Amino acid sequence: MPIYRLEASQTLATDIEAAWTFFSDPHNLAVITPPEMRFQITGDPPVVVHPGLIITYRLTPLPILPLRVSWATEITRVDAPHFFADDQIAGPYALWRHEHHFQEVDGGVLATDQVHWSLPLDPLSSPLASLAVIPQLRHIFSFRAAKLQERFGQLDSTAPSLRIRAL
Repeated sequence: MPIYRLEASQTLATDIEAAWTFFSDPHNLAVITPPEMRFQITGDPPVVVHPGLIITYRLTPLPILPLRVSWATEITRVDAPHFFADDQIAGPYALWRHEHHFQEVDGGVLATDQVHWSLPLDPLSSPLASLAVIPQLRHIFSFRAAKLQERFGQLDSTAPSLRIRAL
């Protein structure tokens, strides 16, 4: 089963408390998810993440396919206001571990996402990774970067970075 690593980062023109308040509120996932994915939280999570919190939602992970899926993640670690991690406990991936890092930098906050993921049904699903999943993840995190830049501004002229690679 190939495991992939996605790393996205951008420097936001805000303070760490404002960044934490935004990112740690599960309701803001809808703000930074492309609308064609039809993201919808199905539970009623609190406005701040905590270890053990389970967030459930429905979405269309690959809008080229008219398939809606249920997804559940558990917040596994929190070190406010610098870090939290969530793991998929039910959903379309064989593995989905997402770490959210926030680091104060001169005049702003470096926000970094690290995602380790793999697809189910390997080796049958391997072609799907390069043909559909990686392009979709690039789209999702590019959309996210644009929305975050609209909301917080960008500290400098450096563009957000995004890398996806097999481990």
